[in-house]
Amino acid sequence: MFWQVSEVVRIMGGERVLGRRVRVMDDLRRAVESGLPVEALAEVTRHVGEPGLRYRVVPKATLHRRKQRLSPDESARLERMARTTALAEYVWEDQDLARRFLLGRQTGLGGERPIDLARSELGARQVEELLLKLEYSLPV
Repeated sequence: MFWQVSEVVRIMGGERVLGRRVRVMDDLRRAVESGLPVEALAEVTRHVGEPGLRYRVVPKATLHRRKQRLSPDESARLERMARTTALAEYVWEDQDLARRFLLGRQTGLGGERPIDLARSELGARQVEELLLKLEYSLPV
């Protein structure tokens, strides 16, 4: 894999926020299935630099009711966004360039913003495919 679990965990706030040791993919899967802490959502939102991102993961009214943990589905959306961010940072080798890519409309994605597409698994795959084409200088 081009992105590493450690990078996804770092973007979500690390072990301090997750409250557990997450070293391998199986650890990450278990953390997502049990529901990530709400604070991980704040960490990813801060890292990406898009305040409205949190409402793309959890609707506003629902987020106000969440006290401790996100649902497994919300956690999976958050993990996809963190994973996509980690891959973008790997490809661009610069957090600011990766952020511009994630938040900007990309012609290679039909004018969509990568961070918006990352809400679904298929959208995240599209973004990953584009990033890998950019990494290997393939036509996009």
